[in-house]
Amino acid sequence: MYNSKSKNAVEFICHEEILNTIERVSKASKNADRIKEILEKAKECKGLDYEAAATLLMCEDEDLLSEMYDIAMDIKRKIYGNRIVMFAPLYLSNYCVNGCRYCPYHYGNCHIARKKLTQEEIRREVIALQDMGHKRLALETGEDPKNSPIEYVLESIKTIYGIHHKNGAIRRVNVNIAATTVENYRKLKEAGIGTYILFQETYDKERYEYLHPTGPKHNYAYHTEAMDRAMEGGIDDVGIGVLFGLSDYRYDFIGLLMHAKHLEDTFGVGPHTISVPRIRPAADVDLNEYPNAIDDKLFRKIVAILRIAVPYTGLIISTRESEESRADVLKVGVSQISGGSSTSVGGYVEKEKENSSQFEVNDTRSLDEIVGWLAKLGYMPSFCTACYREGRTGDRFMQLAKTGQIGNVCQANAIMTLKEYLEDYASDKTKKLAEALIEKETADIPNEKVKALVIEHLKDLGDGKRDFRF
Repeated sequence: MYNSKSKNAVEFICHEEILNTIERVSKASKNADRIKEILEKAKECKGLDYEAAATLLMCEDEDLLSEMYDIAMDIKRKIYGNRIVMFAPLYLSNYCVNGCRYCPYHYGNCHIARKKLTQEEIRREVIALQDMGHKRLALETGEDPKNSPIEYVLESIKTIYGIHHKNGAIRRVNVNIAATTVENYRKLKEAGIGTYILFQETYDKERYEYLHPTGPKHNYAYHTEAMDRAMEGGIDDVGIGVLFGLSDYRYDFIGLLMHAKHLEDTFGVGPHTISVPRIRPAADVDLNEYPNAIDDKLFRKIVAILRIAVPYTGLIISTRESEESRADVLKVGVSQISGGSSTSVGGYVEKEKENSSQFEVNDTRSLDEIVGWLAKLGYMPSFCTACYREGRTGDRFMQLAKTGQIGNVCQANAIMTLKEYLEDYASDKTKKLAEALIEKETADIPNEKVKALVIEHLKDLGDGKRDFRF
């Protein structure tokens, strides 16, 4: 039986309720009046339940979809403005004991070069990322108790935070590692991580167990209940997601919103981020086995409805997506993107000589090129990590986001961190584009005291001072 507050995975992600919801909304989605009613509610920026969101998902009326896309972007602007947070993944190790059928890291893949970074190699990778201008990283590693134990991850985090090269510094480390214990989540919290990220891959239990035939990840309940343990361990910012294409997208879409509701109802804090990767070509992975792959049009719809349904969350798009696809979903609510990414272990220092990447990167542009591209499109690239360092996490962040007050600090912090990036790393072309954007954004700051301080700090940044934040 469905129970959003249950600690049992098969109750807060209820198979029967998902199937019943799909059946119920299939008719409602063809009712224009019902769709209009949902869209009117969406304009309140208070989110939608999974049934209303699924109704929008199945709507095929082009005029209503166009209105939905406009509402999604309006919600994003009201809460996050036109800011786009920048980050990069850092792959520590691709050793893995799991047998995931869709991932080239699976233990049986003999075609991939296995590698684990030493702390000195991590140091070189981080310096390379700092020299690009990155301030926020997402650590990635395969699940392997021998090669990637929690002690290795903790040591790596300490190494990363301790590296200061020229004006470079990583100010926030997010962590994407396998489901673990409450005790280990406490250790990650004590190490100073930002967000703990774990993708469900698919919420369909039967399909999940088929896709993960061997290894610890086979345990559906342990994996699905990981965010509960993370929050019990003190991590109040968690990031969820599914890998669209593994199962019926309708099922996983509803499951994703059920998971968000469970976290909100149980802990009072929904997911800090939601990621929406699509299955991509990779070594030893046959895409013909995944007929549920979604096209660009459907992908755009999913992103827009997630923005409407969970307005407070950060929506993340990685370099799995092409420049064209990323431009498309930026228009309907995405708020975080990676830039200049490598999905190979050690790939920032050396271009891989042997294949060690997790998936194919479609957007291969440098961080500088992406920053310039965003500025040209009118988006504000942000390297801000202030909320994490000022304690605006968990329910404190959510309260600010849900009321739209987060923009009072985010706009100023985005302006100042972009200026810092331009001073230290940008090409002349990117600098010219982004300086014009900074001038416009600064003029639009509504609070005169904040505006005056930002203008003062912009001058300070030009004079060589660094790391201002509200």
